[in-house]
Amino acid sequence: MAASAGILLAGLIALTAGQQTPPIFQPGAPGTASRVVTPAEAIALGRSTFTHDDVAFMQHMIVHHAQAVEMVELLRTRGVHPTVRRLGERIALSQDAEIALMRGWLSDRGQPLEMPGMGGGHAGMDHSHHAGHAMPASDTPIMAGMLSPAQMQALAAASGPAFDRLFLEGMIRHHQGALDMVDALLANPGAAEDTMLSDFTTSVVADQSAEILRMQSLLSEL
Repeated sequence: MAASAGILLAGLIALTAGQQTPPIFQPGAPGTASRVVTPAEAIALGRSTFTHDDVAFMQHMIVHHAQAVEMVELLRTRGVHPTVRRLGERIALSQDAEIALMRGWLSDRGQPLEMPGMGGGHAGMDHSHHAGHAMPASDTPIMAGMLSPAQMQALAAASGPAFDRLFLEGMIRHHQGALDMVDALLANPGAAEDTMLSDFTTSVVADQSAEILRMQSLLSEL
């Protein structure tokens, strides 16, 4: 963000000095190209604001993405279908990149990376114990749109074709949860007006909608 602001500022200074203005670029979301913006747009970008709902969305989505990465870690040792594995690797790469973007977005705005009470953002397995005995994994997810600890345990216990099916079913549900989170954010007045956040939510909807269709197609072939 700091580098981007420097580029925008340099372009505006050149404009006000009467010099020939170099192109002003706005970085895109992960996997998307930068775009050239006008000086007027650059000034508007500098006034971008964010809301409490924006911050909560990013904090929640970091935890949500972390569970998807954990699911792909299980896929590497338990899955057998090569196409499912390749799809999982692409999902993990994109989710890791987006986690870095979200953490940077929060840090640049002086916001905490975790919401109060998130407890470090444990995204998957439930290792609760009571009186020395393991408690049954909860059927309640950490947050809406995620798999429950019990579902994650079932995934970890599976292998071979059965794992591939559970993985696809779970990741479809997980991706749909991300789309629902975007819809819930956009329903809040004034939310997602920050340019980077707006680009990010657009990318999430496009990428994860396409991946849902691909996974549904793969699931029908297993």
